[in-house]
Amino acid sequence: MDMIACIEKKKQGFPLSKEEIFAIIKSYTEGDLPEYQMSAFLMAVWFRGMNHDEIYHLTMAMMHSGETMDLSSLGLTIDKHSTGGIGDKLTLIVAPLWAASGLTVAKMSGRGLGFTGGTIDKMESVTGCDVALTPETFLALAKENRIVVTGQSKNLVPADKKIYALRDVTATVDSIPLIASSIMSKKLATSADVLILDVKFGCGSFMETKKDAKILAQTMIEIGEKYGRKVAALLSPMEFPLGFAVGNALEVKEAYDILGGNGSADLMKHSLFLTILGLYASGLCANVDDALNVAKRHIADGSGQKKLCEMFRCQGGQFTGNDLCSALDLPHNGVELIAEQDGYITDLNALTVGTVAMNLGAGRKTLNDTIDHSAGILLKKNVGDYVCRGEVLASLYGKHIADDCQEQLEGAFTFGTKDEIPADGSGTVLFDSKELELKGIIHKLLTDS
Repeated sequence: MDMIACIEKKKQGFPLSKEEIFAIIKSYTEGDLPEYQMSAFLMAVWFRGMNHDEIYHLTMAMMHSGETMDLSSLGLTIDKHSTGGIGDKLTLIVAPLWAASGLTVAKMSGRGLGFTGGTIDKMESVTGCDVALTPETFLALAKENRIVVTGQSKNLVPADKKIYALRDVTATVDSIPLIASSIMSKKLATSADVLILDVKFGCGSFMETKKDAKILAQTMIEIGEKYGRKVAALLSPMEFPLGFAVGNALEVKEAYDILGGNGSADLMKHSLFLTILGLYASGLCANVDDALNVAKRHIADGSGQKKLCEMFRCQGGQFTGNDLCSALDLPHNGVELIAEQDGYITDLNALTVGTVAMNLGAGRKTLNDTIDHSAGILLKKNVGDYVCRGEVLASLYGKHIADDCQEQLEGAFTFGTKDEIPADGSGTVLFDSKELELKGIIHKLLTDS
């Protein structure tokens, strides 16, 4: 392979062949291709992009750079991926509801970096929970319980780990071909039959605009369908935190509460969206109304909550029955943020909330940072609420709470009149090459839940 010729070809905007792409990925993964040439290639892709065939070949090359997992013995399997967000504990809500409905969720998740929280970090806030399962244990638990979540295997898609680290230091993270191939190479390597994508946009996510989020979602759907998988995506705004809890133990507690039918209306709505999308896309339910009824039934009868507890117990969680909260490292004696004025909350900047939570110890600034599982923020008020001066807006938890954390969090809140409260953002679903605005379903969720 002539790497300089490949870089020049992409620099000029010409497509690379399957053989060239596979050779580049193999050479870099095995350490034969120097980082300066791979950096030049990534920047050329950032500027010139890739066509659909190139993106698919890049995904396949990365997927086959290491081990893959065969889930065919588990029956109908489903997986989900979120592009990140503040307070996103949806895996811990949606996966148990899918499992309670008869789908098998065998999922590998990652850790958080920066203001986005990782599912694995949240799970580790449960005393004794093992998130480094062997492939044999992973498959056995999936067969036994229909639900298991573990950390990503070191041997799974090693090319992505190397390439992502390089993208992170060469300003090439925000490239849709590179994002799509990174996500889909890992998801296809674990071979679930159905994949549900939760693609967020706005200030609290990596995709700032709905337009970019839609392009990313469509790209990933095309990759999955070409590989023979069912893929559906929910596009949703992430201007505000999702739910009331931002942190690790706090978010596990909130997920547990939602599965018990309690908690934030917006988190309940988003959880139901993803649950019904998975039930419908998998073919388990014939239409979204049936899927909604199934999801709500598993919340009402407690079977979703029971599945969450079952997952944690079988992975070593040290508690009995459904007493999950007894094993959580929940915080005490937080610092309260008090409202200095009356008015309606018209904005709550998700990025600021996430940054403050990270500074409290709930997130990582670098990969080697240690997480404080009890740290975080518990919001007492959210967008649309009327607040009187002197009321508590939020509680901050952490071993060391600097004064500027309170000041920064206070700056995340914007107050105004009732007329300035933003309208509820509607989700958009992409599935079977169709686009469906879920306005009717949104109305149903808001009025019936």
